[in-house]
Amino acid sequence: MALSEAVGCGSSLVWPRVLLFGDSITQVSFQQGGWGASLADKLVRKCDVLNRGFSGYNTRWAKIILPRLIRKGNSLDNPVAVTIFFGANDSALKDENPKQHVPLDEYVANLKSMVQYLKSVDVPENRVILVTPPPLCETAWEAECVMQGCKLNRLNSVVGEYANACLQVAQDCGTDVLDLWTLMQKDSQDFSPYLSDGLHLSPKGNEFVFSHLWPLIEKKVSSLPLLLPYWRDVAEAKPELSLLGDGDH
Repeated sequence: MALSEAVGCGSSLVWPRVLLFGDSITQVSFQQGGWGASLADKLVRKCDVLNRGFSGYNTRWAKIILPRLIRKGNSLDNPVAVTIFFGANDSALKDENPKQHVPLDEYVANLKSMVQYLKSVDVPENRVILVTPPPLCETAWEAECVMQGCKLNRLNSVVGEYANACLQVAQDCGTDVLDLWTLMQKDSQDFSPYLSDGLHLSPKGNEFVFSHLWPLIEKKVSSLPLLLPYWRDVAEAKPELSLLGDGDH
């Protein structure tokens, strides 16, 4: 059978998508050992995991670009799950980092606006997972700031206010939420090993995020089939019979 004939005989495979939307903590999550890469590995042949992380971005900018990432009416744009992972930059101190800083009330409004936008393009609340920023190790981050010629521009107590606000938005909007800020500090443990520079995730931090995020993602994708048959199940004499079906094997 010619390739053109085979293509003509089979229905187009719709490959479900999981969208990871966030700042640098999302952008670098596809690096080796990253939490996004671990999700992609876990979901191979079930979902494409799309990295839409934007280093340095806050919710003010994220709200503006979200409609450019997902539009209504295109099945390819209708993800089965979306993570919204912002706050590490919004919570920057206004006096030290005014460009990235977003006031707490605006942060809340921006998160709600993004959840509402997703709902308007047929991504309901039960597909959305909000993720709070992780805690900030001030001593390590201050050293990074000094190296860049500036003062400490974030405080863990302030990050906590944004994390709590994110929790409240999730409750108000009916989404799932992953509270990294609280979980990483549970029982007053030393959370510095989870961070590479006081703000971004270390290998251990990536493992932590994946281990806590996966159960939330799994609930949303558990009913999805493995796409295309296992190789031992492909009909030997007429593989087209196996390979040009719906792929739900």
